[in-house]
Amino acid sequence: MGDLPVGIIGGGILGLAIGRELTRRSPGVEIHVFEKEPALAAHQTGHNSGVVHAGIYYKPGSLKAQLCTRGRLLLREFCQDRGLPYDECGKLVVAVDPSELGRLDALERTATENEVPGLRRVDASEIAEIEPHGAGIAALHSPATAITDYVAIARAYAADIEAAGGRIVLSSEVTAIDRRADAIELRTPTGVHRVGRLVICAGLHADRVSAPVDGDPSPRIVPFRGEYMQVTPAKRDLVRGLIYPVPDPRYPFLGVHFTRRVDGEVDVGPNAVLALDREGYRRRDVDLRDVAGIAGWPGSWRMARTHWRTGVKEVRGSLSKRAYMREASRYVPAIGADDVVRGSAGVRAQALDRDGSLVDDFRINETDGIVSVRNAPSPAATSSLAIAEHVVDRIGLH
Repeated sequence: MGDLPVGIIGGGILGLAIGRELTRRSPGVEIHVFEKEPALAAHQTGHNSGVVHAGIYYKPGSLKAQLCTRGRLLLREFCQDRGLPYDECGKLVVAVDPSELGRLDALERTATENEVPGLRRVDASEIAEIEPHGAGIAALHSPATAITDYVAIARAYAADIEAAGGRIVLSSEVTAIDRRADAIELRTPTGVHRVGRLVICAGLHADRVSAPVDGDPSPRIVPFRGEYMQVTPAKRDLVRGLIYPVPDPRYPFLGVHFTRRVDGEVDVGPNAVLALDREGYRRRDVDLRDVAGIAGWPGSWRMARTHWRTGVKEVRGSLSKRAYMREASRYVPAIGADDVVRGSAGVRAQALDRDGSLVDDFRINETDGIVSVRNAPSPAATSSLAIAEHVVDRIGLH
């Protein structure tokens, strides 16, 4: 298989970062990236908040903690070299109620252990200095947290692959993977492609593409739609950077927050509502296969029994703009329901184990020359270049 190309399934930011790293490590190896959509970065990469995370939240020693730290540095350097937007506007993680201070303390210990650069605890008066229209009794300030344009970054990764002689094959969904004695065959609508090694970065469809290869039905991807509100132009200047709540450690979601974008817009969100379609960016989107996949997975019912109250709250916020903003306005009181319009939405590929636990860390499998990225939630975009290094180390090309 040594003379055959390396195949990559998935033209999101991770698949493209891995392809780029392969061209750097093994210049003589041809890279073929297969993307089922007619454009790159069409799903999770193209619908996220654009935040470059500094490592505040992640369990020390986890892959997330390790790869976020290195990934942020690599990404900043890449953006500087390519003239891509990278704005260290900073983040406040704010406690608005005394009951949240214990969780803020724990988060500070985690962030300190992860060596988040410049992190400091601030009081109410210092919150007002950083975000004059923000509210809270205490916060963690992360000046190294940044914003960028991940679609532009993904396209730059793709350009590097093509400059090195690789191929980006669009509108080419891989429908089957067959192992042969001398190759791995990928079946697509345009024909059969033979590769020597394979990396699967299928995102929202990671379990379906990977399970026949690695033989593991777990974790199952359960889609959660994240809906944003967009602050009207008259109120955008009330938010200078990023304002986040103190997260609930029981969930991998960070809670509704205020996010400044590199184009000057300010978003509020996202929430986290169970989606009935893995590519369901609208409430009315339903895919019966996806519904059956959720209902047929034991972990879905166990998750529902544990977290149904939170689910009801998220649905209420999805249906009512006032309910959505009631919580968000605690952090910026001057921005309420009348100051936002409904914005875009994304779908998160949340991995769920059979026992109902929400998989939080990156999960990457390797089986006989095929590497499967089974779970890569936030901060995967931040960590993309570091994840690429980690995956390419496992491929074992020389």
